[in-house]
Amino acid sequence: MSDVSSALPLDGAPYDFIVIGAGSAGSVLAARLSEDGRRKVLLLEAGPRDRNPWIHLPMGYSKLYTDSRYNWMYESEPESALHERVLYQPRGKVLGGSSSINGMMYVRGNALDFDDWARAGCAGWAYDDVLPYFRKAEDQSRGENRWHGIGGPLKVSDQSFDHELPNALCRAAAEAGLARNEDFNGASQDGFGYYQMNIHNGRRWSAARGYLAPARKRANLRILTGARAERIVVEGGAAKGVLFSHGGQRRYAAAGEVVLSAGTIASPQLLMVSGIGPAEALREHGIASVRDLPEVGANLQDHTCIQLMFRCTKPITVNDIANSLARRIGVGLQYALTRKGYLAETGIYVGGFARSDENQDRPDIQMAMAAWSVVERTAKGARQHPFSGFSFSPEHVNPDARGAVTLRSADPAAPPRIAFNFFQSEYDIRAMTFGIRLVRRISEQPAMQPYIASELQPGKDVRSDAEILQFIRDKAGSDIHAVGTCRMGADAGAVVDARLRLNGVSGLRVVDASIMPRVVRGNTHAAVVMIAEKGADMILADARR
Repeated sequence: MSDVSSALPLDGAPYDFIVIGAGSAGSVLAARLSEDGRRKVLLLEAGPRDRNPWIHLPMGYSKLYTDSRYNWMYESEPESALHERVLYQPRGKVLGGSSSINGMMYVRGNALDFDDWARAGCAGWAYDDVLPYFRKAEDQSRGENRWHGIGGPLKVSDQSFDHELPNALCRAAAEAGLARNEDFNGASQDGFGYYQMNIHNGRRWSAARGYLAPARKRANLRILTGARAERIVVEGGAAKGVLFSHGGQRRYAAAGEVVLSAGTIASPQLLMVSGIGPAEALREHGIASVRDLPEVGANLQDHTCIQLMFRCTKPITVNDIANSLARRIGVGLQYALTRKGYLAETGIYVGGFARSDENQDRPDIQMAMAAWSVVERTAKGARQHPFSGFSFSPEHVNPDARGAVTLRSADPAAPPRIAFNFFQSEYDIRAMTFGIRLVRRISEQPAMQPYIASELQPGKDVRSDAEILQFIRDKAGSDIHAVGTCRMGADAGAVVDARLRLNGVSGLRVVDASIMPRVVRGNTHAAVVMIAEKGADMILADARR
């Protein structure tokens, strides 16, 4: 271990816990593991502090979409079923991780998703097991009930801005036969309504804001930003510490336990460069195998989405603000004086869940309306249309597609290869086709007619199954909800067990979205916070034994 001996030790004594990554999971873990003051915790984050004002301004997340200071800006490999298109994959590189740059929607997934995890061998992860952790994390603005908690670190609020366009879309959904749903995280997921958000008093409520900010001054918690993990050091089948770069120096920190929370893309990459993963593939990159685990990086899953865009008859969209200096000044003053208005929201207001087949036991289509339309959205950014417009997008949240994260090289600073293999099954195509037709059906209802001048994308002439499939191949992409690359399970191939311990390496756990055996049907941030809350409880319980 000459690279360890040549590294500068961080501290003399080992930490009880080193948490790698200060994202949605790592922020929770660092706060909970340091809560009692008795255990020394080190939190390593490759990105900077979350001081940029755009992070905290809800509408500001569009400014972070292509900002490499706060965003890893990954890209996929060319997708064969999508005309070899490369799909942009933004990920947070800052305290709070992706919870500092995401759209702030609070959706947990369907209750049956977690029951499926338990049936697959993940004991203790059924819905009744995880609901207490959702409630523990939450400070629900509507108050406490069977499904929701109050007093937790994560603020969950209704949207305060009354906007006529999403109101009309809710009426249109009812005209199209969809039930109104006031709480997608309550008794039922089906139906249409307003999304709740992780916003409080007009400001983003990230995992860093909710969990790390109150914990920052604890003497037993050390937070290092600009600290990029290079390798988990494993000796004798046990994790001993972490090699990382910080301030231009190579450092080493020892730990009783290492907790990897770098996310679905970076967690398997760090395991593999540390010698944990498919041994034959690692040897090809000159990496000595520490633990042969073929499924590290496999089982990659993500939701897919596609934007239907409409020209609006009224100047009531984000496009109209973006295209007018006077209106930008006006909404800026409104926010500065009242913390309300367009800048206090995300522009994503309403949506819902539906089933592409009535025989399914839960929804597989999610919908979301956004009060803007764009010419194109890529890693180089997005540009609004020069006229009023909005988008209404179906998302397929139960994909057949399985991909993988694999190494490009042994260099931990090199981005890995990301392959999703989207739309290679008939079901995935059929479900998205249903979603497109459903979104159109809602948009064609009487309540929406005063607001729609024309359908911009794909255009009214795209009607047949073949034409819609071409539209999917031309425009569909990732919904940026990737999970599964360090799969939890009870079988020999699982990367972690139900207590999130790495298979075959002691003193090492993975706690983030990568452990999901199957993606939840909905946005993933809330579920990741739950995983970290439960993971922290398990880690502390095992430490007391």
